[in-house]
Amino acid sequence: AGPGDTGLITVKGLHCIQSADVIVHDRLVNPELIAQAPDHCEIINVGKEYDHHPIPQAEINQILVRQAQAGKQVVRLKGGDPYVFGRGGEEAEVLVQHGIKFEIVPGISSAIGGLAYAGIPVTHRHYASGFHVVTGHTSQGNEQQNWQRLAQLEGTLIILMGMTRLAEICQQLVQYGKSPATPAAVIMHASHPKQESVTGTLETLALKAEERDLHAPALIVIGDVVNLATTLSFSPTWEKVS
Repeated sequence: AGPGDTGLITVKGLHCIQSADVIVHDRLVNPELIAQAPDHCEIINVGKEYDHHPIPQAEINQILVRQAQAGKQVVRLKGGDPYVFGRGGEEAEVLVQHGIKFEIVPGISSAIGGLAYAGIPVTHRHYASGFHVVTGHTSQGNEQQNWQRLAQLEGTLIILMGMTRLAEICQQLVQYGKSPATPAAVIMHASHPKQESVTGTLETLALKAEERDLHAPALIVIGDVVNLATTLSFSPTWEKVS
């Protein structure tokens, strides 16, 4: 479904929604996209929040299997891209195990599209020749990323699902060698009309985000490309899908 702006869904993704018998969707999917489904379409919300999964992943897998085995055209609608921290690979593996035919429709990841809407290019010849996208937590939940290793990487560092640990992440990166003056930003509701962002440094970002009451869903981006946020900012054109 892309990062938030309904206009960022692909033509193929929209066609899938418009021909669905069942839509199984995540929490952050724009409701305007779901509204494009046919009148007969069954809508199933399986959204998760941090540390709160009302419908466990195993049950989501079984919903997909049951609906597909009933002969229905099932759309699993995820925010961003299904294979970028979206558990799309895990769910597709379950379909394979049950002999269910499927197709993956790629989407625009918030890690790229969300940054663009905040005026931040993930790469730039004069600032970053590469980028790294990581999650703020691992599949084991409380297990930490290897911030020591990540602190040594060149280029842009993009962290998804890390807002609950923002202060700790900034502190860890500084502890392991990143300069406290490294530019950094938080983008909340990226590419959505409610988008808000704040820029600072690894030393100041957590306090600035707290003062602005920025919280999940949000992206954390660290690197010199953040300095372009003001120069490359723009006013998006919000268009309704049809």
